[in-house]
Amino acid sequence: MHAMLDLIERHKRGEALGIASVCSAHPIVIEAALRHALRVDAPVVLFEATCNQVNQDGGYTGMTPADFVRFVHGIADAVGFDRARIALGGDHLGPNPWTALDAAAAMDKAETMVEAYVAAGFRKIHLDCSMACAGDPVPLPEPVIVERAVRLCRAAEAAHAHAGGEPPVYVIGTEVPVPGGATEAIEGLEVTAPEAALATIAAHREAFAAAGLGDAWTRVIASVVQPGVEFDHHDVVDYRPEAARTLSDAIAGVPGMVFEAHSTDYQTREALAALVRDHFAILKVGPGLTFALREALWALDAIERETIEPEARANLREVATARMRERPEYWQRYYHAQGRQLDIDLSWSLSDRIRYYWPDPAIEQARERLFANLRDRPPPLPLLSQHLPHALHALRHGRATRDPHALVMAHVTTVLDDYHRACHPHHDHR
Repeated sequence: MHAMLDLIERHKRGEALGIASVCSAHPIVIEAALRHALRVDAPVVLFEATCNQVNQDGGYTGMTPADFVRFVHGIADAVGFDRARIALGGDHLGPNPWTALDAAAAMDKAETMVEAYVAAGFRKIHLDCSMACAGDPVPLPEPVIVERAVRLCRAAEAAHAHAGGEPPVYVIGTEVPVPGGATEAIEGLEVTAPEAALATIAAHREAFAAAGLGDAWTRVIASVVQPGVEFDHHDVVDYRPEAARTLSDAIAGVPGMVFEAHSTDYQTREALAALVRDHFAILKVGPGLTFALREALWALDAIERETIEPEARANLREVATARMRERPEYWQRYYHAQGRQLDIDLSWSLSDRIRYYWPDPAIEQARERLFANLRDRPPPLPLLSQHLPHALHALRHGRATRDPHALVMAHVTTVLDDYHRACHPHHDHR
């Protein structure tokens, strides 16, 4: 966490530096991020888990916060990455997984979750109590949001006092929509008004002071705002610096704080660099990485169809989409199309709801068989050129092999490269 605090301090001194926050629980994505950090000699790599992914009840990954830490550290040990260079964050920590409960019960669960995150070693804590629980007014008034955030900060501070180690740093504020990208077509996306952003910061500052959390306030490093970036199932709203100019200027005079931008997935490298320059210095990315993972797996599936006899094929894409239809709980609230359009959404949507299905045993078995097939018969260069040109480029430059696992990581790394170049514009990009 020291490296990340140093980075933010340097940004506040005028250096156009930022950090990408990798929000994924897929082992190939995590390994790719760690190997990429080794290659570019990044001082720190930041992984975050959301309240829905990881919580004391297991979340949709089945992992508690302690499980997630062991999971990430296990991959780091396997690739030879120093655990001390890993920062762990908890994203949207609040009552979001339990909004069907009344506020008292949901906040009790949220408090337990925050304590579990800090006890497990997470040190970047996003306090987000913006969502309404059963019986709450909609939208939730900001004083209530702030009051609940203070309660969770107090729980985090108490958990740290018990666990020891570096004290947590905090992120406040929220953005619309909730984690994972827009659930419907984007219409009328508005940049956060600068006066609203500053009012949120001031309200939290005053509430922290009134609650005796003045020391914790000195460790509030960012506020989440909407800089005008988003994606839905089929489209991306690109960052326009001129639209966010007054918002960008607003944070310049706030000591020790930058803005955190969510849903930066699918932005161009130039847009990412502009975000960092404009003080949106923490860039969250999740579905964009697993979308790249899916692209690579579908490409290998296509190569398999060209090179492997029908009776021996894994047919990963066919297996995965069939399982999605058999278990629609992770997409049916989001994809409303029918027929061919639903087929497209299941496989290709930018919202990437397929990411929830990779741990499915049948899908994982098909992936393993696909990799085994392509290890027995490595993909020829012409097919790599056709289906995985970025991975072929890495192969030709000695940064990948023809092993399917390496090819997938090479493809995911192209996304990580964009973020690294945006966050470290003067770095030696190897």
